[in-house]
Amino acid sequence: MQNLENKTALITGGSKGIGYGIAAALVAQGMKVAITSRSQEAADKAAAHLNKIGKGKAIGIEADVRDFTSQENAVKEVLEKWGQLDLLVANAGIGHFAPVQDLTLAQWHETIDTNLTGVFYSLKAGVEALKSTKGFFISISSLAGTNFFAGGSAYNASKFGVTGFTQAAMLDLRKEGIRFTTIMPGSVATYFNDHTPSEKDAWKIQIEDLGQMVVDLMQMHPRTLPSKIEVRPSMPG
Repeated sequence: MQNLENKTALITGGSKGIGYGIAAALVAQGMKVAITSRSQEAADKAAAHLNKIGKGKAIGIEADVRDFTSQENAVKEVLEKWGQLDLLVANAGIGHFAPVQDLTLAQWHETIDTNLTGVFYSLKAGVEALKSTKGFFISISSLAGTNFFAGGSAYNASKFGVTGFTQAAMLDLRKEGIRFTTIMPGSVATYFNDHTPSEKDAWKIQIEDLGQMVVDLMQMHPRTLPSKIEVRPSMPG
């Protein structure tokens, strides 16, 4: 089992939801974790909570995955502070759901630019650092990345793209020692799409479950790679 103490991670969209759940699990293992948000205030607030959890450390970084320079700067800040990057989690995402004839151009571009291009930008910005550590790149896709549904044209396209992109990048870079996993959750109890989690969401996947999954992936012997993981609630609500 791999010791995670003092390893470093950068998680996009880590101030709440899945990203925060992953950050919390990593900090509890003693990792140094940078979380990004488009709001510095939100990133700092989440980092303050994370710093109360365990033996690891957390910092907040203002960054927008739709802006490549912003992603480069986030990686640079991690390297300047901690000297290495062992894990990059491309988690930031957004959802616009409407029949294709009603979907606006702005909604299409925001969905694709955030969910798909943002994953490319994150990897592109961090790839050299990950080569140095033989690190790990994890993208958060969705079961919507393999199952299409009405009203999901933009979201489906973005998540199908994330799944395909990550798996192809794995083939491009595995000889460099970088490991890749695509995690594809179903219903998760998060704030996604303006939802507020409540007791009614107890049947759903919880963010700490996905956090534990990332810990398990990081601790797995490097010879073995779960490259694509579908995750769903054991029983539908």
